[in-house]
Amino acid sequence: MPRSLHLAGCLTAIMLLVGGCQREAEKPAAPPVRTVRTTTVEAPRQIGDLGFTGHVEAQDQAALSFRIGGRLAERLVGVGATVAEGEVVARLDPENELNDLRAARAALTAAEGALRKAENQHQRQEHLLARNVTSQADFEAAEQGRVAARAQVEAAQARVRTAEDIVAFTTLKADAPGIVTRVGAEPAEVVAAGRMIVQLARRDGRDAVFELPAETIRAIPADATIYVSLSSDPAVSVRGHVREVAPQADPVTRTFRVRVGLANPPPSFRLGTAVSGSIRGGEVSGIAIPATALAKNGQDTGVWIVDPNALTVSLRKLELLSRDPATAIVGKGLALGDIVVTAGANLLKEGQRVRLSGTEAR
Repeated sequence: MPRSLHLAGCLTAIMLLVGGCQREAEKPAAPPVRTVRTTTVEAPRQIGDLGFTGHVEAQDQAALSFRIGGRLAERLVGVGATVAEGEVVARLDPENELNDLRAARAALTAAEGALRKAENQHQRQEHLLARNVTSQADFEAAEQGRVAARAQVEAAQARVRTAEDIVAFTTLKADAPGIVTRVGAEPAEVVAAGRMIVQLARRDGRDAVFELPAETIRAIPADATIYVSLSSDPAVSVRGHVREVAPQADPVTRTFRVRVGLANPPPSFRLGTAVSGSIRGGEVSGIAIPATALAKNGQDTGVWIVDPNALTVSLRKLELLSRDPATAIVGKGLALGDIVVTAGANLLKEGQRVRLSGTEAR
């Protein structure tokens, strides 16, 4: 074979080989197969009944205090007293404030006399000016005197109103009906402005207050019904819902204060009464999954579900009942037997192939 033909054949083969490699390089790379950890959805586990003890407090308490300082002349109510809205509960010695009011009223009377004198002077100057008996300058001076005297009267009236308010501040009234739970001062004491004189538990509502450990709080769903009954008579019971959980634990007991709002408690639920609270585990339903399985899709929350045949994933929207850093309780969106990705969810895409952890080739 001639040498030239041999070289031409080699060049042709090289070009075909290079072209084939370029076509292979132009093909899009398949997404990598991710190794993920999963869990299989099981039937909801019913939690056991939870029980705890506490006491009854007012849902709304107010510390009544004077807006000014002074000597407490009398306190008209004591612990346990029932007061009505607007009822007087305490008084300060008002003598100094009454003296200031008398002085303000006397200053007002003097200012009003000066105003009448200035108005008479202005009226005389006006008549004289009309007959060209007085000068324009004297008339303007009388007019300015009348304006100044009227301003003095307005200032004196304001001082009288302020003095009257301060006198009223020496009387402490209840701003709502309720029951006195504490007192902070006795008659003849000198009290500062803002010091609690009477603590009033308003009648608007009642709370059952419990001191609970963190693990118990985590076991209580956000919408759980709390059954609260009297410790002395368990047959007297009302329902309630968690209204407030203290953000910080007690430094000594390491428990959190939980306030449960009571729905129409009977009169026997008096302030300070010992009560027992319970949650019936059979009423709590929901599927628990690790919180690490949750994935965000815009405003929606979902999880990645693995197709056991194709080993691909798809994102499914969920309806959550509650959530904490460790566990999420799902109300709707999951079925028994679903395979949920619990680790590696942030690296997945719709339809991506996965490999289940523990099934890698050895």
